[in-house]
Amino acid sequence: MSVDVQVETVIGRPRVDVAAYAGDPSHAPEWYANIRDVSWQTEPPVAVGSRMDFVAQFLGRRLAYTYEVVDLVDGERLVMRTADGPFPMETTYTWEPAGDDATRMTLRNRGNPSGFQGLAAPLLEKAMRRATTRDLARLKALLEG
Repeated sequence: MSVDVQVETVIGRPRVDVAAYAGDPSHAPEWYANIRDVSWQTEPPVAVGSRMDFVAQFLGRRLAYTYEVVDLVDGERLVMRTADGPFPMETTYTWEPAGDDATRMTLRNRGNPSGFQGLAAPLLEKAMRRATTRDLARLKALLEG
């Protein structure tokens, strides 16, 4: 069974600022509550083919995974897929104008957990939605601060 979680928020900052901050994986531990560490395998800045190792704590478990950037449209979209990790996952960020000096950011996580995680996909999806909603609220607070 797959999971597909999409949340969005409007951030009172220009799109270029939101995309530059949120689209830099080095900032992830600052606004994702569950991400503990990000280490670059390739040299920054982010580009198609960039690879980063992430360490997260989610539902009481330590998760280590590698993301690879598979699509990047500067200031508009960033797509990363797990190259290594507990289950295949794709994360997509999109940024679009939402009025004067405001940005609508959408964050989508989708994947196909296997084993026990696959059986618990509905619960996993619900937990991911709660966490992602909180993460975007944290990002909004940081950038509007």
